[in-house]
Amino acid sequence: MIIDHQHHYLPAEFVKAPADGRPQAEYTDGNPSYTFNPLISDLDAHLAVMDETGVGAAVLSCSVGMDNPDLAQCRRINDALRQAEERYPGRFIGLAHLPVIGDGASDELVRCRDELGFVGAVTTSEPQGMGLDAPEMDDYYRRLCDLGMYLFVHPLLTSLSYKQLDHDYDLQRSVGREFSLCTATVRLINGGVLDRFPDLVVQMSHLAGGLAAILGRVRRHQNKEDLGIADHPRHGKLPERDFMHYLTERLIFDISGVTGEINALKSALLEIPSARIVFATDYPQEIKSADEVRVYLDQIRALGEDGENVLRGNDGRLMPAGHVESLAK
Repeated sequence: MIIDHQHHYLPAEFVKAPADGRPQAEYTDGNPSYTFNPLISDLDAHLAVMDETGVGAAVLSCSVGMDNPDLAQCRRINDALRQAEERYPGRFIGLAHLPVIGDGASDELVRCRDELGFVGAVTTSEPQGMGLDAPEMDDYYRRLCDLGMYLFVHPLLTSLSYKQLDHDYDLQRSVGREFSLCTATVRLINGGVLDRFPDLVVQMSHLAGGLAAILGRVRRHQNKEDLGIADHPRHGKLPERDFMHYLTERLIFDISGVTGEINALKSALLEIPSARIVFATDYPQEIKSADEVRVYLDQIRALGEDGENVLRGNDGRLMPAGHVESLAK
């Protein structure tokens, strides 16, 4: 079965759709931060595209809940995702949405696992303004491990503080989000998160912001002695193992966020084994039609064994065997 590991769904109760039915952008600090696409609230449209292209199931996440400190609203989102699972048995997979810290957050994560049956949770690359290596995150990671849930990391939806991304050319979204994902990945590794939590399973979206393309430079800056920073408490910090171990043995990467550009995947495969990569489209925010999905699938299949790994071989790294089938019962 082909699973699309990143579909976006915004329940209609959380948005007022534009009267003309056209996409409409929202702005944060003067920058486009989110574009409402009417398809995003239409699960029948999601399903039609999946049926036309042979995608068996899709993992749903909701922009409103990804980094939302309002726990009551997160609970409503989680309930709506469970309703989607029940309405379309075996076709949609919900993720837990909740603030990573705050009163009641841990209880909601437990509810999502034990009552709603979710096997993963979603956060952003800079949850509540923190890096993924922030000490305040450790309780969240520990709870995910205890519950056997994986973590899906989506780029932040608000503005980065780098002023050269502000107010022009939609740079916050086109470049800034990928920069944030690259940064978050290095923080997970060099900050020792994956060492402290050896059972933590993390899915980095957008091929970690295209990190593979700059890995030569990142690896170079792991040589702290040569750079004269080995004795610095922060800049000299290194993980327990070689940097590439975490990319090739620990993290999972999805291929969303590149609008179906096959060269992004080809580039990533030069550094990251296909056994660590899963299929995703970002429907309907990036890819919006069955034709676009079909072309992407055909191009991935043309990669041979690597393509088959991406499409069918790696789902078990994120969710238990039989989980999708159990939702269909």
